[in-house]
Amino acid sequence: MNPIRFILGGCRSGKSKHALTYANNHWQPPKCFIATCEPLDPEMQSRITHHQNERGPDWHTIECPINICETIQHESHQFNGILLDCITLWINNLMCQDMDEASVKRQIAQLCHALKKIKCPIIIVSNEVGLGIVPDNAMARLYRDLTGFANQQIAAISNQVDYMVAGIPMEVKI
Repeated sequence: MNPIRFILGGCRSGKSKHALTYANNHWQPPKCFIATCEPLDPEMQSRITHHQNERGPDWHTIECPINICETIQHESHQFNGILLDCITLWINNLMCQDMDEASVKRQIAQLCHALKKIKCPIIIVSNEVGLGIVPDNAMARLYRDLTGFANQQIAAISNQVDYMVAGIPMEVKI
């Protein structure tokens, strides 16, 4: 099995920067970035463009808001590393497809199965959303619960887990 590195933390904690720096320091091209974000408004499009410029020409970007399992399985043999950013947006996208809790959990299980079989190292980025207050509505609570479930499942199969705090990585699992 190739190394699975899982990086999580709060919003704007430096997760993506840490993941990109690690990948650039350890992987030779070709490298693949799987983006789960969709450019639904001008501000998000601006963020996406900024991140694409930040990655530079050594990266092949695949925008994949839903079918990341198939994409990882199909693309892993072509690259020296994959950076998947991020799980929390992917879960949001699945929920916006009207998937119920059981369906999302099946997708998470399929992702973990795919991660165990890929042909190259992978870094996965996710937000830790369960550190705040309990959300005031059922959908937000389900989202929090599903992201927490996904984070636990991915951390369990990862070789290394880093938790980001104020731009500083803390090694949780080595």
